[in-house]
Amino acid sequence: MKLKYWMLLLLSSLILVGCAQSNQKPSDTSASHLPVVKTAEERNEPLLHTVVQLSIYHENQEEVLDEAINYIKEMEKLLSTNEEGSDVYRINHAKGEPTKVDDRTFELIKQALEMSKESDGKFDISIGAVTNLWQIGSENARVPSDDEIKQALPMINYHDIILNDTDKTVQIKEGMTLELGGISKGFIADRVKEFLASKGVTTAIINLGGNVVVMGTSPNNTEGWKVGIQDPDQVRGVTVGSVYQEDSSIVTSGIYERYLEEDGKRYHHIIDPKTGYPIDNQISGVTVFTKTSTQGDGLSTSLFLLGIDKGLELVNQTEGVEAVFIDKDHGIHLSNGLKDSFELTHGDYHIAE
Repeated sequence: MKLKYWMLLLLSSLILVGCAQSNQKPSDTSASHLPVVKTAEERNEPLLHTVVQLSIYHENQEEVLDEAINYIKEMEKLLSTNEEGSDVYRINHAKGEPTKVDDRTFELIKQALEMSKESDGKFDISIGAVTNLWQIGSENARVPSDDEIKQALPMINYHDIILNDTDKTVQIKEGMTLELGGISKGFIADRVKEFLASKGVTTAIINLGGNVVVMGTSPNNTEGWKVGIQDPDQVRGVTVGSVYQEDSSIVTSGIYERYLEEDGKRYHHIIDPKTGYPIDNQISGVTVFTKTSTQGDGLSTSLFLLGIDKGLELVNQTEGVEAVFIDKDHGIHLSNGLKDSFELTHGDYHIAE
């Protein structure tokens, strides 16, 4: 059995590597815009099962960076599946009883349920009953039996998650398991962006692994931030093409990101909630461009499960969303808004018609 992690995005000249008890996000004091500089002040921290990188293109932002990192740590403790006392842990171990949670946890789950409805269950945070069997991405990863999966499937149903807006409680059916990993990084990235903006920051990169948010435009390039799309067949940093972005979120999902190999067969981490098995289609990677990282998180999973044709149809009908699909035959499929701006840079790939 073999586990492997490949990171997903190259942004500008940087290779980017796709909770405490307070009830508040970092202080929300207003501030005027700060002068932009050519080089960034940065923080790199091992958080959220990845390497978090915050880059601010303004001077004297050490305290702002520290506060933003502390906020991410706080949210990680709130949303951890395994840490006793976290909101998610308490929900999953409440034996079907309502659990009062932090306002931010409640809002995240509320947004996740809206995405579940919009995707007709392709994105479903109750998938934990099955992902806990596979555990892809951990040292305990394994291929579960068909019987195990069949027994777990009835526990996947977002309709069985009950929210009480008045009491801020979450209730799930006994035996269900919430897994917020498919949306939590996007939610946190959006909150960090709000915080930085409240401090007057206009130009920054928020990189939470496969979730990247760019604020403003690059101070070193008048076209914007140059976003490179990772080559699924190569190690981190090899790209197939690029586009320029301003004030955007970039989220990538791919079968090369996390997987296990057993008896010569590869199993990736993107599980179909209808079958309990990794989705098997022609997509090797999809990158989604949206205004919020929360939306990008939910969409990246949904698009992967929809497949290229239906996925492109959805993207082209959704305002403010663009996407790049890469198939297993090295074809690159672009949404309508990217067809004139995508720059192909890899000779082994081609733009699919």
